[in-house]
Amino acid sequence: MMDFDLTMVNWARAQFAFTAMYHWIFVPLTLGLSFLCAFFETIYVRTGNKEWRALTKFWMTLFGINFAIGVATGIILEFQFGTNWSNYSWIVGDIFGAPLAIEGLFAFFLEATFFAVMFFGWNRVSKKFHLFSTWMVAIGSNLSAVWILVANGWMQHPVGMAFNPETARFEMQSFFEVVFNPVAVSKFVHTSSSGFLFASLFVLTISCWYLIRGKHLQMAKRSIIVASVFGLLSSSFVAFSGDESAYAVAQKQPMKLAAIEGLYKGETKAGLVAAGILRGDKQPGDGQDPFLVKIKLPFMLSLLANRSFTSFVPGIDDLVYGNEEQGIESAASKIAKGKKAINDLAQFKLARKKNNNQKADLALARFNENQEYMGYGYLSKPEEAVPPVAIPYYAFHIMVALGTLFPVLFAAFLFYAIKDSLTKENLKKWLLPLGLISGFLGLIAQQSGWVVAEVGRQPWAIYGLLPVKAATTNLAASNVQITFFMFFAVFTLLLAAEITIMLKQISIGPEEGR
Repeated sequence: MMDFDLTMVNWARAQFAFTAMYHWIFVPLTLGLSFLCAFFETIYVRTGNKEWRALTKFWMTLFGINFAIGVATGIILEFQFGTNWSNYSWIVGDIFGAPLAIEGLFAFFLEATFFAVMFFGWNRVSKKFHLFSTWMVAIGSNLSAVWILVANGWMQHPVGMAFNPETARFEMQSFFEVVFNPVAVSKFVHTSSSGFLFASLFVLTISCWYLIRGKHLQMAKRSIIVASVFGLLSSSFVAFSGDESAYAVAQKQPMKLAAIEGLYKGETKAGLVAAGILRGDKQPGDGQDPFLVKIKLPFMLSLLANRSFTSFVPGIDDLVYGNEEQGIESAASKIAKGKKAINDLAQFKLARKKNNNQKADLALARFNENQEYMGYGYLSKPEEAVPPVAIPYYAFHIMVALGTLFPVLFAAFLFYAIKDSLTKENLKKWLLPLGLISGFLGLIAQQSGWVVAEVGRQPWAIYGLLPVKAATTNLAASNVQITFFMFFAVFTLLLAAEITIMLKQISIGPEEGR
């Protein structure tokens, strides 16, 4: 039971990682661009200006292209739960399946019902009903994100469930506890607002391209004003929700926080690393300084983690080897308890199979004593509880650095747009080129955020309860390798198709939408 084909595990992990990252190219743009289209159309309906109608139809066309490709990649992504992760699906399907089912039955149908009206209802329904349909698509798109992120938030911080030893499954006990999981709430606010920000950057990128080329100037300026306002508001939500998300991580996933800060030895009055270069050969417990060079903000990590300047923040060594003074149990102790829990569960099942109820009850009582550590029983050594520190550390600091740049960029564009000076030659030398690449920078920030969330959670599929290597399907590695390259080819073709179609539509411009 404790032997795992790590080659297969790594291929399954790699396949899910690249399909998720491909899918996340499309999702944040859908979340944000749907609302921008609704804002553009609202201005058209209120003003009756046909130029706003043309502008709305242009951005709506790009939204539709992105939405279609995103749906295709999302379907392929979800199939993997049944193919590569059947143990995961069996153990947590009662909980994980519920929000996914609601997403399909409620949010997706809300989108689909009004999607046709939004795209094909021009001149067929009233202006107000068409506007209503556009808003419903935007709301439906973001409701889809709610349920997906509820599921992911539960993986990060499992609540509202109980383990059934008879079936070896986690079963939902409180739907509302799952839905209002504090990690899920902060994750949704942060993810959706970052999607709004990314869509605003996408609009800036295309609008700057038009301004540099001297085409569709009025449309580009109007788009930039709306996107800059939306982007500035979104940036404030991203900053607030990012702080709340980091606090939730500190409280529920201390190992992830230690990894993203490169913190090995716990500290009181801990400083926040603003920038630094990690030592490549650093290992837990080796006594080396984890940084070659660093810049720290005094006390700020303690404030972020515990809302106190003087609090203690545990490091990787504390969480792996324990810290009696701070009451932190070692990973080795948890692994020993977890192995006992796994053995007692096996004894319980065997006794049940032989109808020996007395022995089964004794085994179950012993299992219940260590049940919460069962997931640790699948780990081979304490150091296995540590994620690959460099990946979430650098991803986190890239995300934060870019997140600091974006509101400044939006403010600059809004300032010059209001002054009607975006087409001046001096701005073409620095601001417009920066705006031109801003969408790509936004994509990097988006991907970095998910790297922090998912790589920082390793080695867990369900944090503290089920390691990734115990969640896979019993398949030969060669089978996963075949589907890996198949999906890689399909996803690459889909991405190429999106870029090609979008570029063609961008080259046509808004006039075709009149």
